[in-house]
Amino acid sequence: MEKIFDRVNKPDDLKKLTIDELRTLSEELRDIIINTVSRTGGHLGPSLGVVELILALHYVFETPKDKLIFDVGHQTYSHMLITERKKEFETLRTYNGLSGFPKREENEYDTYNTGHASTSISASLGISIAKVLKKEDRKVLAVIGDGSLTGGLAYEGLNHAGDLKPNLIVVLNDNEMSISPNVGALSMYLNTIITGQFYNRMRNDFERLLKKSPIIGYPMFRIMKLFEEMVKGLISPGIFFEELGFRYIGPISGHNLNFLIETFEKVKTLKGPTLVHVVTKKGKGYTPAEARPENFHGTGPFNIKTGKPLLKGMGPPTYGSIFGKTMLKLVKEDKKIVAITAAMRENTGLLEFSQKYPDNFFDVGIAEQHAVVFAAGLATEGFKPVVAIYSTFLQRAYDQIIHDVCLQNLPVTFSLDRSGIVGEDGETHQGLFDVSYLRIVPNIIIMSPKDENELQHMLKTAVEHQGPVAIRYPKGKSEGVLLDKGLKVMQIGKSEVLLDGKDVTIIALGPLVNPSLEAAMLLNKEGINTAVINARFVKPLDLDIIIKYAKKTKKILTVEENVLQGGFGSAILEAISDNKITNVKVKRLGIKDQFVRHGARALQRKLLNLDKEGIYEAVKSFLAGEKNNS
Repeated sequence: MEKIFDRVNKPDDLKKLTIDELRTLSEELRDIIINTVSRTGGHLGPSLGVVELILALHYVFETPKDKLIFDVGHQTYSHMLITERKKEFETLRTYNGLSGFPKREENEYDTYNTGHASTSISASLGISIAKVLKKEDRKVLAVIGDGSLTGGLAYEGLNHAGDLKPNLIVVLNDNEMSISPNVGALSMYLNTIITGQFYNRMRNDFERLLKKSPIIGYPMFRIMKLFEEMVKGLISPGIFFEELGFRYIGPISGHNLNFLIETFEKVKTLKGPTLVHVVTKKGKGYTPAEARPENFHGTGPFNIKTGKPLLKGMGPPTYGSIFGKTMLKLVKEDKKIVAITAAMRENTGLLEFSQKYPDNFFDVGIAEQHAVVFAAGLATEGFKPVVAIYSTFLQRAYDQIIHDVCLQNLPVTFSLDRSGIVGEDGETHQGLFDVSYLRIVPNIIIMSPKDENELQHMLKTAVEHQGPVAIRYPKGKSEGVLLDKGLKVMQIGKSEVLLDGKDVTIIALGPLVNPSLEAAMLLNKEGINTAVINARFVKPLDLDIIIKYAKKTKKILTVEENVLQGGFGSAILEAISDNKITNVKVKRLGIKDQFVRHGARALQRKLLNLDKEGIYEAVKSFLAGEKNNS
């Protein structure tokens, strides 16, 4: 039996379908998304919640001529399926397959690359103004979630758009607010009036007429305007957006295709900035995702029937869970410790902490800049804030790290989860820059554990230190080592010699210490006497050990899961130069000048020569080159 989806290859094909066929298509798309993500992993809940919304937008507007920009982009799977990517969709998030986020280089319907939150309104405003300057009469739409509206950048865009007043449409996808039937019916009725051509023509004509009268016109206009805002404020949250200069429409159901299409058909005729408030249900159409949407925001492979992860319980705990358990131990001993996160309570391992110590936990929403300054304020009053933010997201708070924390030398700990290669989320989420962007800042201590046991001791060390500290650790499973029962304060700047040697020295950082040790074992079997040092600290470096082995072996290979420019290897080179150590050769192994695509972490490490075999080959070629030059 032919499916509706078989007849849809591009958005124009939607316009040939009836409303009933569009409804059937929405269910077919959900089935495809559920089946695919159950195998590849991905952002299931967000994508299931906006199927009807995306169909309505593509049905009403003329994409790609009309520009559609998705905030974050983790809700775009149905968009991908109807924009000439149906055959490739099974490759979602796999190496050389489809990205899990919009990418301009992948498809012409992807107007703007996204992956971080709160960018869509500013980007859409820029595109909208560009259309004006180019004298192109095209529609520009930003689709932003209520979560992304917790980010300050979104309000900067709203504020500027309200001032410039372009023909910009912002679609607010609200998957937290529920609408009871009577409110929903009233909302539909009011919006039928508010979006109608007769209402808007009369409204605009009457405004012009009243403003022409210098005596009663303008005062009467203001009275009517205040009355309109008062009524809308009583029945909807639109008054805020109206005050920013937007025409507010909503809230409307995001799963009623009839009304979505009718509303957008009318909205596209309006002039000036307009915000359409659409209420959706995250995870719609898949019972486990509807019941526990936080478990299916971003998920690994799972069993469709039960909704349970396929890999749960296999192998050691994640670094994030070790971080969370250590925080529980620390706050039990010291109530001055507080945890702060930016809309990542579960993913950073702080769920149990937030439940047991609610007074010591703060989720600030997608507001990394605020999180850092908030922590700085707490630190000035004697508290010990631990800011748990992904490496890639902490980039957004760089000025605050420098100006508000490090300049004042405040005791704030940054826990950088997802440092290094993150895998399937790809370029926008790789944590490959934190060593470089942090180590140039005065006063900060930077650590990276080789395993979960070191992580817990580093966290203890950080909260006891009277200044800023960053701890970077990788995504996913830990090494499976035994944890010491007691927590201890480590000596700042002290590395660990794991293997002595005289021919070559490998100095490795964090998750690449163990692969380096394995490579050294292979080299030693071949008679290449290899020393291995677990650096532990990027800043300060253990100069005594570095100088000792630089003089001893004359050859150093640095290994890091960070970009080479300004990274850990660069720090070693600078140390050798600054200390005038001569006749020493240094080879750096890390990420070259590139963005790393999506794909499984093990595969990415292999392709980047950052696994055991790659490190082994790097040492062999290093020594072979030295022989040829001698």
